[in-house]
Amino acid sequence: MGVEGCTKCIKYLLFVFNFIFWLAGGIILGVALWLRHDSQTTNILYLQLGDKQAPNTFYVGIYILIAVGAVMMFVGFLGCYGAIQESQCLLGTFFTCLVILFACEVAAGIWGFVNKDQIAKDVKQFYDQALQQALMGESDANNAKAVVKTFHETLDCCGSDMITAAIAPVWRDDLCRKDSFKSFFENTNCHKKIDELFSGKLYLIGIAAVVVAVIMIFEMILSMVLCCGIRNSSVY
Repeated sequence: MGVEGCTKCIKYLLFVFNFIFWLAGGIILGVALWLRHDSQTTNILYLQLGDKQAPNTFYVGIYILIAVGAVMMFVGFLGCYGAIQESQCLLGTFFTCLVILFACEVAAGIWGFVNKDQIAKDVKQFYDQALQQALMGESDANNAKAVVKTFHETLDCCGSDMITAAIAPVWRDDLCRKDSFKSFFENTNCHKKIDELFSGKLYLIGIAAVVVAVIMIFEMILSMVLCCGIRNSSVY
């Protein structure tokens, strides 16, 4: 016997929310794949200075996001099917998956909050090390120059602070843009550009996480109410 009245409305409401949840999972998966293959981040984070690889902390977060998007799509489908079939078993499994996913999202959010400044800091340290080797002519200077030029061309910047950002284009045009006079006035230091690059992407991820968390809370409440309604209708 199917559910009736308010419980039936909850059933279809849960189906709609799960469909939105499934779509959100697809969007998050798409955004994560876009962030993973974004030309700016890949150009920088694939660099290697001698035997030292560019920091990959950012990619750890991206891989987590890819996994979350894929799991969300599976859980959303499970919830849609469970709601239409009015199956307590499927809805119970769906609720358990939601709780686990919500806990993982909270843990990932805490990890992201703790590491949000560290990601840009590690990349800036990597750039500074390459810039120092390139300017001072240290060992493996050619590799360092290639790394620095990639930063400069990708982010349209020059120098690690206001002093080197102003002076480097004038006396090291092999590292910065050729139009040195114009660069003297217009170049933005690379530390600022690195902050802008990662803060914008992390802000986007944060918004997506908050939206998904709100949807998940509503779904957990609706699934519990629907399970109770199905149980009561089966009793009568």
